[in-house]
Amino acid sequence: MSYAATERGDDRQRLTRPEPDTATAAVDGLSSEGTRPTLDRRAFLAGLGAVGLAGLAGCTGGGTEFASGVSGVTSVEDARASVVRIVAQGSFVDPQVGYQANSAGSGTGFIIDPSGIAVTNNHVVTGAATLEVFANGRSYNAKVLGVSECSDLAVIEITGGEFQALQWYDGPIQTNLEVWALGFPLGDPNYTVTRGIISKQASTVHTVWASVDGVLEHDARIRPGNSGGPLVDERGRVVGVNYAGDDKFDINLAISAPLARGIVEDLRQGRNVNTIGINGRAVRSDDGSISGVWVSSVESGSPASRAGIEPADIIVRMEGLTLGRDGSMKDYCDILRSRNADDVLSVQVLRFTTGEILSGEVNGAPLQSVLPAGGGGGGDGGSSNSGDSSGSAAGYANYRRVSDNSGSIVVDVPAEWSDVDGRAFEIGPGLVAAPDVDAYNSGYSTPGVSILASRDLSRDPDVVLDEFSFPACTASGRGNYSDGKFTGRVSRYESCDGRDTAIVVIAAVPPDGSYTVLVVVQLVAPRDAEALDAIVTSFDVTGSV
Repeated sequence: MSYAATERGDDRQRLTRPEPDTATAAVDGLSSEGTRPTLDRRAFLAGLGAVGLAGLAGCTGGGTEFASGVSGVTSVEDARASVVRIVAQGSFVDPQVGYQANSAGSGTGFIIDPSGIAVTNNHVVTGAATLEVFANGRSYNAKVLGVSECSDLAVIEITGGEFQALQWYDGPIQTNLEVWALGFPLGDPNYTVTRGIISKQASTVHTVWASVDGVLEHDARIRPGNSGGPLVDERGRVVGVNYAGDDKFDINLAISAPLARGIVEDLRQGRNVNTIGINGRAVRSDDGSISGVWVSSVESGSPASRAGIEPADIIVRMEGLTLGRDGSMKDYCDILRSRNADDVLSVQVLRFTTGEILSGEVNGAPLQSVLPAGGGGGGDGGSSNSGDSSGSAAGYANYRRVSDNSGSIVVDVPAEWSDVDGRAFEIGPGLVAAPDVDAYNSGYSTPGVSILASRDLSRDPDVVLDEFSFPACTASGRGNYSDGKFTGRVSRYESCDGRDTAIVVIAAVPPDGSYTVLVVVQLVAPRDAEALDAIVTSFDVTGSV
């Protein structure tokens, strides 16, 4: 390559600019996210702990046959026509990245009734404003009929078509049963099949977003985007509904057919099961002082919505029980499974955006503030980070548009990021913006953004991301990126140098593939997530590269 990536003493790989009087150069710092449409963070980030950033199943009243009573599926290959890709679009609040406006997440589903009834995961569809289903080369609208938070199941109805349905597997599910995972992993519209066996029979697994009693462990590899897709036997019958995986340990999990069938029947009749209407996940601070269920989105008109629960709330207590102490949804789901759907449930909520504590009831008295905000803001209580005053979660008051010296790159940044270096990099135009560019370039305590556009970078985004890694941080995953103009890949790093600092790196190309743009954003406090959204919404290459 025509540039040098240098390792600093802190093990942070930077792009280093050439000194004015040196012949050879290196390049200097970078990160991303937003609404053009925005980065598919829901599928990407949720997928780090689940197979996530879909599927459907339904039975007759007896719960033994599909509505059609017959199916033309007799093999794994036949099943392909019954597997659908689901794109759910809405606005969500991620506990790590922040507000995601018009974010589109992708999952998998499968048809259980020729009329268009399908099964998927709750975490794929709940809280979404729109559902678009792709099947047999066409696009369809869909609506949610019913969901189960704790079993991570949902049933949707696809309108405007006739479909081929799958049947449930009705034999004993034993270890060594050969299975195939069908779906659309990693947001790729291309259909994928992986093969394996059942390695462990039904057990109870508590995750950060569900608590499922009937779980199958298998080795048919699944990835984010496989969520809600079917796990089938050699005859194409549904053995389970894929919903989670762990890349590190190569663990792949599916909700077993015996559990799913009964719940799906309730859901297709419009009866929600073990839910208050949120898309949430268990969270716990490092010191254990705060734990609960983080609310990413709320279904309109649901019990949670009527109670006044909002996205970015943390439900810290329910019925007097502290939630999420073990980092899972177990306690939350145990409470829901011990109550009827219309029972009154006391709740206490931490409103992360303001720092206030609210108490109220689900199916009862709405939330009221019992402890006002202390002025410090969200998660870190206003802890300071050198270089700016961004310890607050209140957000930035003002933004301004900045550009590089040549006017080729533009981006909106917080007005407090007043130190801007618009000099070109050795291999193309670029800029760096931060409260203090030197502090941003040299450590992890100051937020900021770096953007480079170059014809000398590889057009393969994964190659670029591999070059610009951050050894002093913990890599938390990589996913697809698309914003309406640039497409590529995005990586995220956390716990940089032992701090709460996170770094987001985007490598992407325009439609003609004539150059590569590299964006790096460093986040050191909750409100920097808002800055991240603004950056990815606004960054553009408007001049020559």
